Amino acid sequence: MADSFKEELSQLIKRLTLKISNLFISLRNLDTQSIGAVAGLAVAIFFSWRLLRSPGGAQRRQRKRQSTTSASPGVSAQSNVSVAPSGVCSPSDDSRAQNVVDEFFQPVKPTLGQVVRQRLNEGRKVTCRLLGVILEESSPEELQVKGATVRSSVLEVLLEITKFCDLYLMERVLDDESEKRVLVALEDAGVFTSGGLVKDKVLFCSTENGRSSFVRQLEPDWHIDSNPDVISQLARFIKYQLHVSPLRTEKTAANVLSAPSLEQFFGSM
Repeated sequence: MADSFKEELSQLIKRLTLKISNLFISLRNLDTQSIGAVAGLAVAIFFSWRLLRSPGGAQRRQRKRQSTTSASPGVSAQSNVSVAPSGVCSPSDDSRAQNVVDEFFQPVKPTLGQVVRQRLNEGRKVTCRLLGVILEESSPEELQVKGATVRSSVLEVLLEITKFCDLYLMERVLDDESEKRVLVALEDAGVFTSGGLVKDKVLFCSTENGRSSFVRQLEPDWHIDSNPDVISQLARFIKYQLHVSPLRTEKTAANVLSAPSLEQFFGSM
């Protein structure tokens, strides 16, 4: 019976050790949520400690009950046989302890802000094309004819990027009216209200080479674009690039990643 208790204790310690190791691995990617995780660790250890103390206390109480029973003349000897062995940890106690450990060590889902920072490898400056990435439209001709529409699905990611990075948006346009439409669309979507992005950081040019020139002058940690030619031209100069394309593309360089959309790139973790 003592061997059975030791085995149960050993298994509980192993499970607790595994949970603790997984916690410290996850803490590297957490910030304020780590406080809750550490609190959970403390509570789990406390309950486990209480459980590990219980066999000794139960043994003392059992000896006391047995001595009392022996001293009582009217008690049948059969009652002593029905007493459970004191050195055995019951399955229900082990299950309760495991439930406590599991409850407080549930995997913590990272916030979008944490995912953005991790995906960008803590990059502090980002340049990004508008057409096909931030806007619904995919060509300067569409901007000229239809106007500009900000993709609602990318807005949350865009605002998170502005919280941690120096973000510049840029696009090739055909006329001044297209510039005004883009700025109005961004303003109506609330891009400028967060304080992380100002209108002066929305740049316009008349050629694709002009956009490449902007990027090289700004020297960002990341550039995001939907034009494979621009991505290829900048691969030698920019640390990381994201090629946004609905079609699966071949990897052109080690520092170039690809995704169907900006929001899917940050939602794939």
